[in-house]
Amino acid sequence: MEERVKLLAIIGAGALLGSASTIALLKCLSRKGADQSIRKAIESNGNGFISKTPTRGHNFRGDKNHVTASPDLLNDEIVSEQLTRNIQFFGLEAQQKVTASYVVVIGLGGVGSHAASMLLRSGVGRLLLVDFDQVSLSSLNRHAVATREDVGTPKALCLKKHFAAIFPESCVEAKVLLYDSSSEEEILSGHPDFVLDCIDNIDTKVALLAACVRKGLKVLSATGAGARADPTRIRVADLRESTNDPLSRAVRHRLRKDYGIEGGIPVVFSLEKPKAKLLPFQGPSGEEENPSDYQIVPGFRVRIIPVLGTIPAIFGQVMASYVVTQLAGLQVQTEPVVNFDTDHYRILHQRLVEHEELLYGTSMQVQVDVEEVMYIAKELWRGRSARDQSTKEVGRGMWRSFNELMFVRWDRAKPASVSNLILLRFKEADEHELRTLDDIKETEPEFFIRVMSVLKRAELDFGL
Repeated sequence: MEERVKLLAIIGAGALLGSASTIALLKCLSRKGADQSIRKAIESNGNGFISKTPTRGHNFRGDKNHVTASPDLLNDEIVSEQLTRNIQFFGLEAQQKVTASYVVVIGLGGVGSHAASMLLRSGVGRLLLVDFDQVSLSSLNRHAVATREDVGTPKALCLKKHFAAIFPESCVEAKVLLYDSSSEEEILSGHPDFVLDCIDNIDTKVALLAACVRKGLKVLSATGAGARADPTRIRVADLRESTNDPLSRAVRHRLRKDYGIEGGIPVVFSLEKPKAKLLPFQGPSGEEENPSDYQIVPGFRVRIIPVLGTIPAIFGQVMASYVVTQLAGLQVQTEPVVNFDTDHYRILHQRLVEHEELLYGTSMQVQVDVEEVMYIAKELWRGRSARDQSTKEVGRGMWRSFNELMFVRWDRAKPASVSNLILLRFKEADEHELRTLDDIKETEPEFFIRVMSVLKRAELDFGL
């Protein structure tokens, strides 16, 4: 009986201690809430820019146009606790890089709102939110934070309002602006660490991407998320590799034609073919009319495309994840876009076996199966020759190039294993067999180092 009483006493003490801790934390949060009310004293300068004067607890440096967040934000106990999972994932120094970063998000609909929301929740110290549009009732199926009370308010101000309750220590600026040549400097000044293009209009999108390339700014672009339903087909790759997407196809053409930009811009896109088309446009009379007669500004789509709200949300989450890992310096190998099927990998395996038998008289040294050939071809060499890792051959071009590819040993003294096979064109393979590694190392040091780095990755992935 005495032991039971002691046990109950211990449990009661633990519960009391936990309650006390909770109350103390809530009091601390209440003080933060009081500080937040002060921060809500904002002022507009007429063009939609909402300024925030840093208050006690904020750590920002610079003038209004060149404010930079400070990694010292993590010295705040509430902030460090809120970001504790990120700190555990990245490490303190890497998370400090994220917290000290400045990111611009342009376009705050289904994609942009989710991207901005997760950047904020990940601890990005300064955000600039840009959109000229307002929250509509029909956009609530895909917007990250908007409620019915926000309908009719500018999307940028809507996000800013909600963000103040999520991470008030972050410096969030909102501009109710349309991006164009006249607003370019205002939006892209201040040396942002990353720009997120979440615009669904071709003219504006192309102008923004070209400006980012010209200014040397890191940019990540979202392509079409509407009319799609399969989240497993969403990818991040170079603009040249995006397929089955009319928007990215048009953007590629315009960038090449108007600005001479061939690629080098990462995009989020879906390999899935759209499940629906633009709905016919009906004017006030109820009859189908010319959509261009109702455009707010030239080039903006007024016809509606059906959208499953989950897909643009995932697009935005993918964008935020990509940017945050980049800001933190975490190397993430995105899955390459290689449109080969199992039969193609079987053919590559068979070519390797036949080549080994022809060159060495036996295939006993082939230590890979079809599944491992798939890994080597797709993950290590991205479906391209080791001597040409550019993305100029995509789609049908990649299929054609496959007919000229084969595996050969990198080091002829070692067996044909996962960490000793390179993908080359037939002619390149013949030339490689006539050379030594010492010769390649001396005459082509950059190529030698790159191949060794790729093969080292195979060793790490397979624990060799």
